[in-house]
Amino acid sequence: MTLTPHLAAPPQATDPRPAASDGRRAALRRAARLDALLDNPYDPGGAHGFAAFLAADRRRRPVLSAERLLADAGLAAEFVPARHGGGLTRADLLMKVLRPVFRRDVALGFAGGVTSLFAASAVWAAGTDAQQRALARLLLGGGRATVVHPGLAPAGGIRREEVTARRTADDTGMLVSGGKDVIIDAARADVYVVHARTAETGPRTHSVLLLEGARLPGTSLQRLPRVATEGMRGAVFSGLRFTRCPAGDEALVGRPGDGAQLALRMNQVNRCLVAGAATAALDPVLRAAVHRATEGRTGPPARRWHRPLAGVFTDLLVCDALATVCLRAVGLLPDRAHAPTVAATYTVPALLTDALEELSALLGTHSGGGLLPGILAKLVRDLPAAGLGRDGAAACQAVIVPQLGALAQQSWLVEEEPGAELFCPRADLPPLDHGALAFAGGGDFLAAALTGTAERLGRARRAGGRIALLAQLAEAFLTELRQLREQCALLPGQFGEALSGPAACALSDRYGLIAAAAAVLAVWEGQDGDDPFLADPGWVLLALSRLGRRLALALPDLPATCTTGVLDELLRRHLEGRGLDLDAAALTL
Repeated sequence: MTLTPHLAAPPQATDPRPAASDGRRAALRRAARLDALLDNPYDPGGAHGFAAFLAADRRRRPVLSAERLLADAGLAAEFVPARHGGGLTRADLLMKVLRPVFRRDVALGFAGGVTSLFAASAVWAAGTDAQQRALARLLLGGGRATVVHPGLAPAGGIRREEVTARRTADDTGMLVSGGKDVIIDAARADVYVVHARTAETGPRTHSVLLLEGARLPGTSLQRLPRVATEGMRGAVFSGLRFTRCPAGDEALVGRPGDGAQLALRMNQVNRCLVAGAATAALDPVLRAAVHRATEGRTGPPARRWHRPLAGVFTDLLVCDALATVCLRAVGLLPDRAHAPTVAATYTVPALLTDALEELSALLGTHSGGGLLPGILAKLVRDLPAAGLGRDGAAACQAVIVPQLGALAQQSWLVEEEPGAELFCPRADLPPLDHGALAFAGGGDFLAAALTGTAERLGRARRAGGRIALLAQLAEAFLTELRQLREQCALLPGQFGEALSGPAACALSDRYGLIAAAAAVLAVWEGQDGDDPFLADPGWVLLALSRLGRRLALALPDLPATCTTGVLDELLRRHLEGRGLDLDAAALTL
């Protein structure tokens, strides 16, 4: 957006990079190519359409032809850093490439390569050059990798489904034992990235091992039968059991005891990436609602459709804004991105789940026949299985809550605002460096951005109209941040006793919604005017109003033109076959 004369520009970075859209344009071209190869998802006879994925889901089988298509299209290269011959440069661009896949089937996104990325990210971050080159060759050659996460202790505190690695008697290596019953792609993976317990107590109890299946003695590795799961039935889940499996010291990724830190550092990218890509999964449901609302009408939909259609569309834009800025930040601000990015990993799924429920209530989960009931039911099962449900949110909130005290005391309202290029969609950014990602203690760039934007809008209130209204909403969220700061400043520090239970969830929920509001304002302020809809404050007002209601903020009523303007854009994109995200790219429909 070209800033109005009433708004001063946000601060520039100390080393501003020239605006460059080559990377973004190339990613959108690759996304469009995948979209075209997968063909029209609404074709009832199509091999890769919604009907085919629903049929495979009922049979609990993967759509192997779609997996082969993605492999032949070179999707695996997207998960390999460019320095090793792949196409991975930035996380936000990878999200754009993955959206055509997730729009058709969440399980296909994992089977098509995201599982390999989850496994490989620890190697990209801490592996030796030899480990990285070997894994890159395997993935680029069509191989698969999976990750064996550490087992979680149940409420009773007894560990289960755990893998251990103990030093051999002659101290020449390790012996790996134990296993897990439910691992995605365990039966098909060539390489296993195993988080194994290497110490009994202390903060460094787990280490990461890179094990190649073909090199392991046959008696030391047992591949367990496939496991039926309620969600993501098109993915292949099974188990692994290690029995005194030998592993040399060259299998160690990073240092002994690095496992927990590596997992926490990589999860901020991986989980946020999946959450952002999964916003595309709601595309067919919202389009079905638009079709239902406009069917047989020459004019706009009946008034009862206006608020829910415009609201859900706005929520998808909010999700995209939050995921996008966080995934851009992991490249530009790898030491300051952790807290907001973890917040995105539970806030985006919560917004998506609520949007799905709103659409389900609007459409009726069992009405109308056709593909819609199956798509709705499948999404309700698939999102939690992809880590986008309550269990996934609880895991992320457990990570963020211990940080709130330190953020309140050291970052909020005092941290320097990030450079403008972070929020400018066409600005060039440095490539993602997994090894530079930090865990905790690095500040909060979105809280700093909210502070700066609210101050600029406050100075512009005299302009009146919607800018004044936007300034009022921004100030309401800044006030909420101040109140959250006062409450969280009383919490123990990062390494103190963590708050738990409903009170912890309430604080983390509030923080996530404030981060979402900050992202929306920053994305709007970063527009360069090429997209009149995104440059207009109407969608931002509606977005902040919906987020504010979740926080029970006292907010002013919005002009009706905010809803009608967003609805008009939704109808236009539906008619023209364009995406329901910030890019609004043409889709294969």
